[in-house]
Amino acid sequence: MSVVALIPAQSGSERVRDKNTYRLLAGRPLLAYAIRSAIDSGIYERVVFLTDLEDVAEKARGYGAETPFLRKRTGLPDFEWLSWLMGRLAETGY
Repeated sequence: MSVVALIPAQSGSERVRDKNTYRLLAGRPLLAYAIRSAIDSGIYERVVFLTDLEDVAEKARGYGAETPFLRKRTGLPDFEWLSWLMGRLAETGY
């Protein structure tokens, strides 16, 4: 059994637009901190970043995360979205 870090980042924040990707903190986007923290912790075998935008997925890959597919915009509450995600990962053999 592998331990996987799932980092969801859907676009469309209403309060702070583009906070995960284009708002910088000490010269890096917030997504970089989440990804690097998970990788550097050493407890995860894989770090999977899930987004609905290809340019954000590309940035995440640049910081070392896997982005197996784009996240579908569902509007579902988090627990329902997680259920959808687990099904999607199983479908793709990921």
